[in-house]
Amino acid sequence: MLVIGSFAVPEAKADTLHLTSLHWPPYSGSTLEKQGATIAITRAAMRAMGHELIVGFFPWSRAIRLVNRPESKYVGYLPAYSYPTDEFIFSDPLGSSPLGLVEQHLHPISWSSLADLNQYRLGVVRDYTNTAELDAMIKLGTQRVEVVNSDEHNVKKVATARIDAAVIDLHVFGYLLSQKELKSLAGKLQINKKTLEDKQMFIAFRNTPEGHYWRDMFNAGLSKIDAELILDEYMSEVKTGSK
Repeated sequence: MLVIGSFAVPEAKADTLHLTSLHWPPYSGSTLEKQGATIAITRAAMRAMGHELIVGFFPWSRAIRLVNRPESKYVGYLPAYSYPTDEFIFSDPLGSSPLGLVEQHLHPISWSSLADLNQYRLGVVRDYTNTAELDAMIKLGTQRVEVVNSDEHNVKKVATARIDAAVIDLHVFGYLLSQKELKSLAGKLQINKKTLEDKQMFIAFRNTPEGHYWRDMFNAGLSKIDAELILDEYMSEVKTGSK
């Protein structure tokens, strides 16, 4: 038996960490270089502890459900934003996700407080966490939104003026506009000058002894690497088109 903290886990399970993720470039994706920036950080941390990482990629809601299934080999999912829950425990931060609003270059939106956004129709992605205050307004019905299945869909809707703006991670926006099929939209779109939030990204582990074990193992490995450098270098290469 191996013991980390107060949790004992059979040694047979202490060689490969199985996580789920989604296609969310440049942070994660099965076809991306190193499977994306957050996967590269996670794999480096696990290898620093002598262990391997295998990631299964699924639609976001399924990625989370698979972790919760009894006897699932997956003990966590990433990248996750922290939120109050008894089902999951969260790792130390992988890095930050700058969250903003994509808008039309010719028709920027104007706001100083989040309540000012209520005059606009915003695009959000299904099952994604936005900011706590914005999600509360959406739940109350004071913020008008249209829900879609992907950031790419939102970008196209803003470009064609079907919505006023959409919530998006700034690195995701940059990646999407670097892709051949969306490059033509670059002159029409921009990120609003006011950022919503700089959100920390984590791995969400099952709140079980095995989940605690792998969370502690990952955190120990994370302390041995320079996660910020890995993230910055990855995003720099995305900007230059080499990722």
